[in-house]
Amino acid sequence: MKFRFAMVCSSNQNRSMEAHSILKRQGFDVSSYGTGAHVKLPGPSLREPNVYEFGTPYKQMFDDLHRKDPELYKRNGILPMLKRNSTVKLAPQRWQDNAADGSFDVVFTFEEKVFDMVIEDLHGRDQTLMKSVLVINLEVKDNHEEAAIGGRLTLDLCQEIEATESWEESIDDIVIAFEKQHRRKLLYSISFY
Repeated sequence: MKFRFAMVCSSNQNRSMEAHSILKRQGFDVSSYGTGAHVKLPGPSLREPNVYEFGTPYKQMFDDLHRKDPELYKRNGILPMLKRNSTVKLAPQRWQDNAADGSFDVVFTFEEKVFDMVIEDLHGRDQTLMKSVLVINLEVKDNHEEAAIGGRLTLDLCQEIEATESWEESIDDIVIAFEKQHRRKLLYSISFY
């Protein structure tokens, strides 16, 4: 069965875009989003992040940071990340503004506070379709190495979910098997559109 998947992280576009990239290459119907007010990328110091509006093309961010300090942003992995992101989609999108994208079958988050935000957002929407949506949190540290591992683990979970007739009947078994195999805890909840 074919499902629609969404990948959601905070505001820096690393973890959700890594998972989006991996799933897209495997032929999944996938989208990705951030939940922050802006896209925030590391800057020269913690107090000086680079802040962009959602909808700013990844190529524009890449060009801006390349102009500012190409060595710094190459060394910290931001330029390669933006290059990857630009091959996946044009620009970052904000989860809270995705109503026009329709509904998803499964939404993945990569940190608990984002999981809570997605659940709260879904509960605050008009639930006119009465279509169930599975929201899963796979905790992933926000660095390039962990994002790559998290992306592969997300792919494994998506493949397991797609192999079922009905995730509603199989999700408990899928989660238990995943947690045992990978020694990672998952949070999950069912909401509605």
